[in-house]
Amino acid sequence: MNEMTRIETTLKDWETDQEVRWCPGCGDYAILKAVQRTLPQLGCDPSNTVFISGIGCSSRFPYYMETYGFHTIHGRAPAVATGVKLANPDLDIWLVTGDGDGLSIGGNHMMHVLRRNVNMQIMLFNNEIYGLTKGQASPTSREGTKSPSTPLGSYDHPARPCAFALGAGARFVARGFDVSKNLPDVLKAAHAHQGAAFIEIFQNCIVYNKDVFDDFAAPKGAGDHQLWLEHGQPMLFGDPKTGLNKGIALDAEALALKVVDVVDGDWQSAGVIVHDVTNRAVAHMLVEMPFGPFPMALGVLYDDPRPTFEDAVIEERSRSAAGKDVNLARLLAKGQTWTVDGTAGHPV
Repeated sequence: MNEMTRIETTLKDWETDQEVRWCPGCGDYAILKAVQRTLPQLGCDPSNTVFISGIGCSSRFPYYMETYGFHTIHGRAPAVATGVKLANPDLDIWLVTGDGDGLSIGGNHMMHVLRRNVNMQIMLFNNEIYGLTKGQASPTSREGTKSPSTPLGSYDHPARPCAFALGAGARFVARGFDVSKNLPDVLKAAHAHQGAAFIEIFQNCIVYNKDVFDDFAAPKGAGDHQLWLEHGQPMLFGDPKTGLNKGIALDAEALALKVVDVVDGDWQSAGVIVHDVTNRAVAHMLVEMPFGPFPMALGVLYDDPRPTFEDAVIEERSRSAAGKDVNLARLLAKGQTWTVDGTAGHPV
């Protein structure tokens, strides 16, 4: 958990005077407002908060948050965020990236910040396209996606951000989407986590990949296509008006998940799984569920904290400095030294 003194703020305290400049209808607007509404509820302090981004549409985020921030270079936001956290571990770090910035040129940096477990919230906006550079296929673009870089349709198998995060050793993995009313709850859970909290946020690119997530994110029929996970609760989904009449069960013979019908609310008899956020094996299966035969798994998929990277670094520094005279000037003068006299006009 990010330890801090709780203060009272409002949404207005987190808004800057900068004109928000995304395409009209872009999903980034909804994510920005969700974050600005959530931070006051968490009791966060703008003067102790840092937003760090790379390159891409999502990476304009720091301009619109009344906090400290860095708009860094392509793919390197995790490296800069790690440095900031080590320099001042008390800061509340939010890293903002996109599917291209975070999983292409920045994929190696993303892997290391996750495996090291640096305490920060990582929001990866996934619109399955390169929006800023005019709509080329990205690492998460679906097979068959037509774009300027794949005019006949992409034949690349897309990366799954949450599967990548789990494979890199992330201890917190979650999913949401831009206009979801549940997104603030996902952000709160990420903030409460001790370590690197990875959140994939499906984001609608209104210009180059419009409505690509409507198959599960559109309000009509959403209940049949969204599985919102809650720790300790059965994995049920369906139309809320008629009852959650479907669930996710484990096929013990195939060691795979399956969709089962739930009759009269008796989910136990149907074998529906109760969600355990500490179960890494099930988290992997939820991430890999193919959409269509299965609903889209949303919410907190995995949450199992472990000691953070900066805690280990601080402990090592304290241990190495114990009983020693910490004097930088004396360290620099140690051993053989010499002095150079003269100037450029009158060299030695």
